[in-house]
Amino acid sequence: MVLQESFYTRADVVQIARDLLGKVLVTQVNGLYTAGMIVETEAYAGIADLASHAAHGRRTNRTEVMYSKGGVAYVYLCYGIHHLFNVVTNAADVPHAVLVRGIEPIDGIDIMLLRRNKNRLTPALTAGPGSLSAALGITTNLTGAPLSGPEITIEDRGIITADADIVAGTRVGVGYAGEDALQPYRFSVRGNAYVSKGKEI
Repeated sequence: MVLQESFYTRADVVQIARDLLGKVLVTQVNGLYTAGMIVETEAYAGIADLASHAAHGRRTNRTEVMYSKGGVAYVYLCYGIHHLFNVVTNAADVPHAVLVRGIEPIDGIDIMLLRRNKNRLTPALTAGPGSLSAALGITTNLTGAPLSGPEITIEDRGIITADADIVAGTRVGVGYAGEDALQPYRFSVRGNAYVSKGKEI
């Protein structure tokens, strides 16, 4: 079942980041179907969160999509190379977002391997936000795309992630954010091989 808008428009971005674990991220890009289970996320809590692209109410051509009503994609380019996929949440004008950092491949693995120029399935295929976007065909062209499809959807396939299997930690690469860098806003599925190796803070 495709997640409904009400899943994304909730006020608690941290809870949404936890709830996305076990959901299935699906893409239909250029007619090619791929899907993977989300195993790692990071929450970004908007204007008051110094680690967020929208800290202090910053609005640019790149970040304007974060101010949309929850349920659309925010895809940005990191280091001029990596396309990073985020889920916009909350109400319009509240720029909350969840970065998806890792997926466990389910469908279209042959397509993912081809896109990543790899010949066998290993965690490196989709562990890490840049890797998963490349494998799923997600680029900045999809920023603003509705998560109801057709290009990107997130589905609930009945996979339950128990609280005991959720690991919380600090986010990756946000040391510049002072005390906000210490917020336990990164969530992952305990023991899953497709959780990225990014260092906290």
